[in-house]
Amino acid sequence: MTMNRTALFLILSLLWLGGVLRAQSTVAASGTNVPTLTLETGRDIFEAACIGCHGPGGRGQPQTTLGFELPATFPDFSDCNGSTREKTYDWRAVIHEGGVGRGFSEIMPSFAEALTADQIAKVMAYMREQCPEPEWPLGELNFPRALITEKAFPEDEWLLLTAVNASGDGRVSNRLFYEKRFGARNQLEFAAPVGFQAGPDGWVGGVGDLVAGYKRVLHSSLASGTILSAQAEVAIPTGDDARQLGSGTTLFETFATAGKILPGLAFVQTQSGVELPVDTEKAPRAAFVRMAIGKTFPANQGFGRSWTPMFEVLADREFETGARTNWDIVPEVQVTLNKRQHVRVNLGIRQPVNNRAGRSTQLVFYTLWDFFDGGLRDGW
Repeated sequence: MTMNRTALFLILSLLWLGGVLRAQSTVAASGTNVPTLTLETGRDIFEAACIGCHGPGGRGQPQTTLGFELPATFPDFSDCNGSTREKTYDWRAVIHEGGVGRGFSEIMPSFAEALTADQIAKVMAYMREQCPEPEWPLGELNFPRALITEKAFPEDEWLLLTAVNASGDGRVSNRLFYEKRFGARNQLEFAAPVGFQAGPDGWVGGVGDLVAGYKRVLHSSLASGTILSAQAEVAIPTGDDARQLGSGTTLFETFATAGKILPGLAFVQTQSGVELPVDTEKAPRAAFVRMAIGKTFPANQGFGRSWTPMFEVLADREFETGARTNWDIVPEVQVTLNKRQHVRVNLGIRQPVNNRAGRSTQLVFYTLWDFFDGGLRDGW
């Protein structure tokens, strides 16, 4: 008869805890003063309930001590690159629901009956302390991504963004993003647009202007709930501007992005910058400002799928004399698809508010995959 991994983990934990209690009883019987086992601090709780598998400092126990094969998702809480990305909110879900609650290994059992909410909060705070490098932005500052407004937190993501004209000329625009984080505060981004345009002879399509960018986090503070980044991009004229698949000139773009935590799992994000084409005869210089405000509603008392309605306000204006500012609004909602919540979709409507001539209402949506958290088929 084989024993499942959860049962094995519980038995090992009980044997370890029983050994501690027996040792204390033996020393006490001999007349020697010995401190009793307490669960007052995060470290106390970790050493009583977690150290059997996660090891001193959350770095893991040796394979020979564990007695079972480690899953690929087994964490090292002293590894800042992995531990700082996660929200303590997500850690709480794993501790309360067990690994299966978020699509991880069943080796991690549920502590819902063993630990109170206050004890879970204390042990999470202790786990946070195991990363000794404060320059890593914490996961609480990684807000849900809006459709248009970019965010400040560096990521490892694939994202496919699609916009379909719902009025005016027929057009479908797709943009595939690849974002790769390196180090504590840096990210490289590449984008490949593919567009389809309705014409007199039917639909035509092709690749647009390829984009490469670099993001750097300038400031992050959980105490103030703020994060600020700067990004620079260059678009290479690889698209056919005659078919409206490109600008026909190299275009540089630079912008700043910022985010702020609001009460009750709410947040606000802003982005502002300028577009600077090399040939202003083919594309005008322009400035833009974007803002997204949203709030996350998690299901199952905070442990299940997350729904995040957002509302964006967009403004852009060309630098040409007599140009007017274009204003758009974008109501949208993002939802997590799987238990691990690293695969998400967002759907919204981009609606011009003014200057509507030549500007179409668009159906906009994306699919996002955070590949650092696992493969597309993981965590369901």
